[in-house]
Amino acid sequence: MTFQALGLIDPLLLTLKALGYKQPTPVQKQAIPAALAGRDVMAAAQTGTGKTAGFALPILQRLTMEGATEPGAVRALVLVPTRELAEQVYESFRNYGGNLPLRSAVAYGGVDIAPQIAKLRKGLDVLVATPGRLIDLHDQGAVNFALLRTLVLDEADRMLDLGFERDLDILLEALPKQRQTMLFSATFSDEIRKLAKGMLRDAVSIQVAAPNTATRTVKQWLVTTDKRRKPELFLHLMRKLGWGQALVFVKTRKGAEALVNTMQEHGIAADAIHGDKTQPARLKALERFKRKEVQLLIATDVAARGLDIEALPLVVNMDMPSVAEDYIHRIGRTGRAGMAGEAISLVCADEVDMLREIETLTRQNIQRFEEPGFEADHRVPDTAPKGAAAPTMKIAAPKAAKRGPAAAPAAPQAAKTRDMTPRPAGGSESLGIWTPPEKVGKALRSRSGDDTGKRAAGGGRGANGGYRGTGGTRNATGGPEG
Repeated sequence: MTFQALGLIDPLLLTLKALGYKQPTPVQKQAIPAALAGRDVMAAAQTGTGKTAGFALPILQRLTMEGATEPGAVRALVLVPTRELAEQVYESFRNYGGNLPLRSAVAYGGVDIAPQIAKLRKGLDVLVATPGRLIDLHDQGAVNFALLRTLVLDEADRMLDLGFERDLDILLEALPKQRQTMLFSATFSDEIRKLAKGMLRDAVSIQVAAPNTATRTVKQWLVTTDKRRKPELFLHLMRKLGWGQALVFVKTRKGAEALVNTMQEHGIAADAIHGDKTQPARLKALERFKRKEVQLLIATDVAARGLDIEALPLVVNMDMPSVAEDYIHRIGRTGRAGMAGEAISLVCADEVDMLREIETLTRQNIQRFEEPGFEADHRVPDTAPKGAAAPTMKIAAPKAAKRGPAAAPAAPQAAKTRDMTPRPAGGSESLGIWTPPEKVGKALRSRSGDDTGKRAAGGGRGANGGYRGTGGTRNATGGPEG
């Protein structure tokens, strides 16, 4: 099937061709015709399946066919849980709508609200926003929903995880009752179904993959060790296996900064993204990583769903996530759009319960390796069903004869067997070998905090916009999702 067969107009088809889009993904095949027909949509799709285009393309087409906006008005609203995802979705609308006479903007907390108000005064066709900042804008009379035709909730399950349910109730009360609503979520949990029941009417239900499954293009394995030795093991594996660029997930903001400092002390260019950083600083870190100015981007789960990095070869879980579903979203940063990727976890005994939950959720046992000299003093118990546990294998060093863009380092292998599966980590043929910049920046100062906490009842909002209703405390820059 082609995009033309889905009924898209010529300006969108020309843009998709220029962007290199050849065929629609399964979620796009189902969502685009339903959205063009004005139907409500409830879609479950794992990360990297092209769901943003699944709602952005039909919204852009309908807005183009239905006239123009008015000052202060918004015709289509996309709600997202995090700043990073807001920027990503906004950029998609800008790319897809490049040949259309439409205006779009993005709004989130942690940055000056005045430029956002200025754009709204002129009127917008599409606004991508986080709930807290949108409520701020509405409270100040800066946004008018009278012309709103379409509402999209993207990553709806994450919004509920972050405690945005009360914010959504406030916004839904302010929106027109007669509208098209599309809800996109990684899962169809009971909470999501309850939310959808109160929002959607005769919705088209779409589910393009089994729930809570990790993408099949990602090769997953883990290395067991003690918690205190993880940074040392990480550095050792980087050198032994020739890892190039990698997105590294840690549990806390303090841990992210500490790991950045450790990497920089060893001459490795690294930067961090977490909730204590201002949004401009987070965007700068992401852009530096995309331009390959830094080798490692170290992030908390604030980035587990909001980052779209083209051809990212490797994700490393330095710490296992606190929520099993976040493992799927973390490793979904690689292996996107059908490309191969690799996800490696460093696991200590304290994390065995979470490992077991992840393996239960994904319905697979992650292959284990041990690195000589880094064996765990506190053994990580087996998590496979009794009698089915696979042997723990040693990590074989790569063959080091050839080093260059066409020579990818060998993957970890069992001591007596050879795994012929291609592994892109550490300088794939398509990406080449990462070359460090001439100068390594100064280490960032360590800051305390934790991105994993939920919002406690009765909290307020920072000066730049943020959590509301069920919210608790947030940092001075507006928190991760404002």
